[in-house]
Amino acid sequence: MGVSFLSTFTPLLSLVPVPSHRTATIAAATRYPSHAVTICCYKMETDVTAEDEDRFRRRDILKCFGVTIGMELMASSGLFVEKASAADLIQLRQRSEFLSSIKRTLSTAIKGSPDLIPPILTLALNDAVTYDKATKSGGPNASIRFSSELSRPENKGLSAALNLLEEAKKEIDSYSKGGPISYTDLIQYAAQGALKATFLASAIRKCGGNEEKGNLLYTAYGSSGQWALFDKQFGRADAQEPDPEGRVPQWQKASVKEIKDKFSAIGFGPRQVAVMSAFMAPDQAATEAFLATDPDVSPWVQKYQRSRETVSQTDYEVDLITALTKMSCLGQQINYEAYTYPVKKVDLGKLKL
Repeated sequence: MGVSFLSTFTPLLSLVPVPSHRTATIAAATRYPSHAVTICCYKMETDVTAEDEDRFRRRDILKCFGVTIGMELMASSGLFVEKASAADLIQLRQRSEFLSSIKRTLSTAIKGSPDLIPPILTLALNDAVTYDKATKSGGPNASIRFSSELSRPENKGLSAALNLLEEAKKEIDSYSKGGPISYTDLIQYAAQGALKATFLASAIRKCGGNEEKGNLLYTAYGSSGQWALFDKQFGRADAQEPDPEGRVPQWQKASVKEIKDKFSAIGFGPRQVAVMSAFMAPDQAATEAFLATDPDVSPWVQKYQRSRETVSQTDYEVDLITALTKMSCLGQQINYEAYTYPVKKVDLGKLKL
């Protein structure tokens, strides 16, 4: 006889003999109306006897049972996904709020010591360019905080900048709910804060020194939105020992070729050499004049000088932010759960309604 199998049942449905296909369908649909899963099997043409009909039905139920369980697991996984998504959102909010607080603390510290902006930038640069692609070692890992590395000739004059950041770290750690900030994050976000301070100062100068108008100009034309990728790279780890010597040139004594070679070793070209001129010495204008003696770097120096004269200075800001973002992640494995913490559960029984 020809048999067509079409049934509806749910997970954990007991596999007991059923009097008929119609009865099983109605019973399952009635008992589990909200989670019923329809399983359609192909029509099978075969000859079976009356006494085999019941065994045939149960055998096909077993064949489809695995599919039923799988489909139900997929359906029930929605709750797990919702919980996971909620946990992710909580972590994102925790990190975002913490990062906003860090930026405010660093901004205040930098505003109080504007003369330390150049060494803060050099501190970030020198900590990062120790990266060695061959050995996957070095990079932005705060190894520069160790006295044996900080005292090297290329790091002369950077101790005051590090001292300022250490004071800021004490304040940051005092309000952190997810553990102390790493020195690596601290140094790189201080560089971000220092750049923002220079961008804002430029806008104020273009407004004749009027701070209110300068702030409005930077808000309207600045490149704040370009920091999104940089801000995402939050959760760098600290090195536990100094990086090897000889990986960082003395920028004010190095030739342009030596500077280009160092930048090339970390994956940067003449474009990045030009845009990061402010990181190499306190006098950016003198540094750019020196770099412009190289035919590869000169066009980029001129491009960024022209850009800084415009209202938005977009080319300069965007390329500088892009370069710092790349540099601040060299060889780093970012922990995207860093600084998060368990949320305290509310005891609803203690609430007075």
